[in-house]
Amino acid sequence: MSRVKQQIEKEQQAAPGDAAATTQETGLIAEPDDEKAAAAMTHAEYEALERTIDYHMDRYYNQDAPEISDYEYDQLMQRLKAAERAHPEWITPDSPTQKIGGTAKREAGVKVTHDVPMLSIEDVFTREDVSAFIQKVHEMHPSAKFSVEQKIDGLSMSLRYRRSPETGQLSLVLAETRGDGLIGEDVTANARVIPDVKQTIDLPFDSLELRGEVYMTHADFDRFNEAQENAGKKAAANPRNLAAGTLRQLDPSITRERRLRMFIFNIQAGPADFMESHDAALDRLAALGVPVVWHRSCTTAEECLAAIDEIGESRGSLDHDIDGAVVKLDHTPWRQDFPAGSKYSSGHIAYKYPPEEAIVTMDRILTDVGRTGKLTFTGEFHDSRTGKPARLCGTSVSRATLHNQDYIREMHIGVGGEYRLFKSGEIIPKLNGCVKEPPEVFTAPEKCPVCGEPLIREEDTADIRCVNPNCPAQITRTIAYFASRDAMNIMGLGDTLVDALVKAGYLRSYADIYTLKEHRDELVEQGLVGKEKNTDKLLGEIEKSKNNPPDRFLTGLAIRNVGKSTARTILAGMRSIDAVASASVDDLTKIPDVGETTAESIYHFFHTPANLALVKRMEEAGVRASLPEETEGEGQTGRLSGLTIAVTGTLPTLGRREIEELITRNGGRATGSVSKKTSYLVAGEAAGSKLAKAESLGVPVLDEAAFLRMIQ
Repeated sequence: MSRVKQQIEKEQQAAPGDAAATTQETGLIAEPDDEKAAAAMTHAEYEALERTIDYHMDRYYNQDAPEISDYEYDQLMQRLKAAERAHPEWITPDSPTQKIGGTAKREAGVKVTHDVPMLSIEDVFTREDVSAFIQKVHEMHPSAKFSVEQKIDGLSMSLRYRRSPETGQLSLVLAETRGDGLIGEDVTANARVIPDVKQTIDLPFDSLELRGEVYMTHADFDRFNEAQENAGKKAAANPRNLAAGTLRQLDPSITRERRLRMFIFNIQAGPADFMESHDAALDRLAALGVPVVWHRSCTTAEECLAAIDEIGESRGSLDHDIDGAVVKLDHTPWRQDFPAGSKYSSGHIAYKYPPEEAIVTMDRILTDVGRTGKLTFTGEFHDSRTGKPARLCGTSVSRATLHNQDYIREMHIGVGGEYRLFKSGEIIPKLNGCVKEPPEVFTAPEKCPVCGEPLIREEDTADIRCVNPNCPAQITRTIAYFASRDAMNIMGLGDTLVDALVKAGYLRSYADIYTLKEHRDELVEQGLVGKEKNTDKLLGEIEKSKNNPPDRFLTGLAIRNVGKSTARTILAGMRSIDAVASASVDDLTKIPDVGETTAESIYHFFHTPANLALVKRMEEAGVRASLPEETEGEGQTGRLSGLTIAVTGTLPTLGRREIEELITRNGGRATGSVSKKTSYLVAGEAAGSKLAKAESLGVPVLDEAAFLRMIQ
């Protein structure tokens, strides 16, 4: 039995007079909501109830092992809400009523058996197939009507609603992915932060189940990939994959930030009269503010084909991807008369548009540098037949991304060559094979087209990069990263302000940050930072940053593969930036967590004259570049030598960075995750999933006092 559950049962036994609850094997189970009992509840009873709900949240979302039913859990939450209505002063941000799916993050793989199977739709590929389906239905039901809809390219999700005794409205109780059609995955916590997913629907039903498609708009997809590029991370391949991965990942705050959307396209279960007409049900939901799929009511095959054509012609103007059009029987009960087998839902077909292709001639290949230093290649071309931009999916196309040098070589891409062009996902232009060989296949330059510095190709990748931190193409990103929280932590110097200062000519490298004070009056006059107060506040933060530990300085240099943890480990052993700069590759690889690739990146950085000049400028400006010499009595020991220690939760007196510095100063390695190789976990309040994982792996858990005793 876990310590949490033991504590809960202990608290329950200590309060046997609580008339609003009974103690069972599963914990505290609430009786029906009673406003009078809630008003009479003591604060100690309220806190015990919070802990009970947190415990069951953890069992449900983290451990895939709920101990009570959904109904019993709902009763607990109703009792808590009643208490907070009676005593609003008790509410804190940590209350289960204020948290998205609780503090616990759901564990990937929590399975849910569908009440209604979430089957696929049978695909058809010709207009004749559509007409044959319409004819087949009309032979049995001459008055049948059809709904023709966009087939959104996303991830299918169903939403279960139950009537709330409190409000009389339908309330969301479960969201589930399609999975194999019979068993899916519980994604309720993530679904709750999708704006299009209604938490309540004002319909007088006992229950309702809806099915829809979760997707990502082109604008939000581009925004995500731009942020990934700026952070030096891998871009997503397409909106559908990103939407699917986002819905299934563990943290609802990530789902919220990525701005997923959803259209409802089917009523899975509900009252018979509501489900009788599919179109009417969608229209009724739309009138209540539920986003529903674009649909058109049709009677004849000609009308259905015209609606399919209309959807096809709109593909280039939509803000989301579609991968076809769906034709559905409007009268839902009749769908069962046309079974399509165990794999496909009955009474539906999905028309897949033929891929649009054009033959284009390559005019030129543009080489540029992204904000992470990665070389990008873009092909410019014209339609070989018309001499104009190619027309695909209703839009004009004259450019396409060429990915990398390996792709260019494999596709035989060069000026004068002819290539098949199509739109991937109906939106992204891609080349699809060489039709006529070019006189010469394009070869990437050896020097950066922006700054002229030599380029390097990363080992085991197809990426070619400019690693000059002063390259104008990436200067905003490198300066913003230097000032970021993980590096020098200069509050107020974010991406937007850095970009403005770069454009105004005040920043050409991160060393220029420490000369901004020389332009104080100009900055105030121009209002780039703000008025005098804001400008002086920023300049004060810059001065304050000079006293940061030198590992923050090393982190801010943005050397590839050297993050804050690695930088801290390196400085714990070498003690100064100068020592790191003088080290050989062999010296560097002797440091824990520094492999050969990382060592070579560090060596290359400090053997580039321009980089050394920047480091020297910052040292001369007073940026701390070395650790002070310490005796063992002053806090530096080898007592943690060879130990890997993780930290989680809120400790009584030490901040996260303080305890991590104590770990490294005493010879240990501070890590951000728990694994079998972790020696100890130092845990404070609100420890979360790391504590659960440590317990499951048998990793010893220490509180702050026990940790301090180890190094004293």
